[in-house]
Amino acid sequence: MLVRKISFVLGFFFLYVAAVAQIDPLPRGVPEKEGIPAQAIMDFVQAAGKSKNEFHSFMMVRHGKVIAEGWWNPYSPNLKHTLYSTSKSFTAAAVGFAVTEKKLKLTDKVVSFFPPEELPNPVPPNLAELTVKEALMMSDGMDPDPSHAVAFSADWARTFMATPIVNKPGTKFLYNSAGTYMLSAIVQKATGEKVLDYLKPRLFDPLGITGEDWETSPQGVNTGGWGLRLRTEDMAKFGQLYLQGGKWKGKTILPKDWVKEATTAKILQDPGIPAPSDADGDWVQGYCYQMWRCRHNGVRADGAFGQFIIMLPDQDVVVAIQAETPDMQDEINLVWQYLLPPMVNWSLKEDPDADAKLKTMLAGLALPPRKGAGSGADFNINGKTYALQANDKKMTAIGFRLQDDNSWQVTIKDGQGEYGFPFGDGKWLRTSTTRLGPNLTSYAINHFVGMPAVQTAGSYHWKDENTLELVLRYIESPHTETMVCHFDGQTVSIEDESSFDYGKKKVVMTGALQ
Repeated sequence: MLVRKISFVLGFFFLYVAAVAQIDPLPRGVPEKEGIPAQAIMDFVQAAGKSKNEFHSFMMVRHGKVIAEGWWNPYSPNLKHTLYSTSKSFTAAAVGFAVTEKKLKLTDKVVSFFPPEELPNPVPPNLAELTVKEALMMSDGMDPDPSHAVAFSADWARTFMATPIVNKPGTKFLYNSAGTYMLSAIVQKATGEKVLDYLKPRLFDPLGITGEDWETSPQGVNTGGWGLRLRTEDMAKFGQLYLQGGKWKGKTILPKDWVKEATTAKILQDPGIPAPSDADGDWVQGYCYQMWRCRHNGVRADGAFGQFIIMLPDQDVVVAIQAETPDMQDEINLVWQYLLPPMVNWSLKEDPDADAKLKTMLAGLALPPRKGAGSGADFNINGKTYALQANDKKMTAIGFRLQDDNSWQVTIKDGQGEYGFPFGDGKWLRTSTTRLGPNLTSYAINHFVGMPAVQTAGSYHWKDENTLELVLRYIESPHTETMVCHFDGQTVSIEDESSFDYGKKKVVMTGALQ
């Protein structure tokens, strides 16, 4: 009981700190006054709930005002969320600041920032010609993408530069997160600061963004292509800054010329579609500086599993979304289908009833815990710990203790430590943990090293009298871990899966009572 109370207090403390840190919020507005009916937003939310996409949050800003915002419980406004490749757009902004301050030029050669001992000998011609601009526009010339090999190596920059460049830089698009890492390393070489630290007084502080953090490489360089964590409103502010041509509250943060340059298509993803139309989808409209052009004359920051900052200059709209989806195009399609068509460039008639319904709907958004038909009341695992055989999850033991409120305190041990998680009966119980959750870049050397403890939310239900399902959401990321525990006398079998595997990959662990 004491452990659970400590976990609750810690969880509340971190949420309180995050709430206090939220400063200078965007102004709020009413949908109809900004030219969109509240009903259209309700239709969008309902469609999102019925889709294959699991939304965690969204925020819609029109004419600089937040007209709709929602978080699906247990996700909440003050939680950061892993952005994956949306991080790239912030790395590009750091390059923009460095260019503005004349600390580097787009025409600078990538190799010029690194000492001879870090370069291949001799330096291959294509590598020698690779510029900052070509890295910004994802035309480094490598094929295949070397990002996994780079991030799995001890020295990321050396490994990148040792990778053959088979195409002339600037001639062919190939998505390359390692190239974005090189941009981060170049900014650090040019400024003497990590990208995160460099952006703080130039971008984050002026926009009122606090609590941001960013993973690093073994060399202490921010990962650049992924690893940044921000709140939903922080994402919306970034999009609004670009929509306003780099100005914030009347002050120029980024030069207008840079914003235009950074959001203009530089290279086509598919040369076979030389003049892409809206019928061709959102991944062939052209690539900018670490941003994507999209349909309807839009531009977006884009991260794996549906982390989007969609900017629509013609409509003066920003839509920020945090989610987990197997189909990112389907997620964007919801914006095009429900939010875009009803927008007009004038104020609509007031509709207080619809506005009230929208607020009620948004306040009640939730990802409810699953419920099972079974009951484990007759199966006593209370106070038991099971030693686990060697497994891919590297878990060595799992223990169960029933609390007074019918929640379970589950203790997981692995080679790194011992971690306790509360799981609620028909509700989410929060805590913080240093145990690493599911992540697409967990293979990277130095993954999450030095980062703070993360927030989780857990719930459970009995699928039958011998089968306990534990759902553990890592609510500062898109992902969830599910453990289905089958008890049979003195033994347990556990099926563990990550949400982004969508049932296609499970780790099975077996164990016996200690």
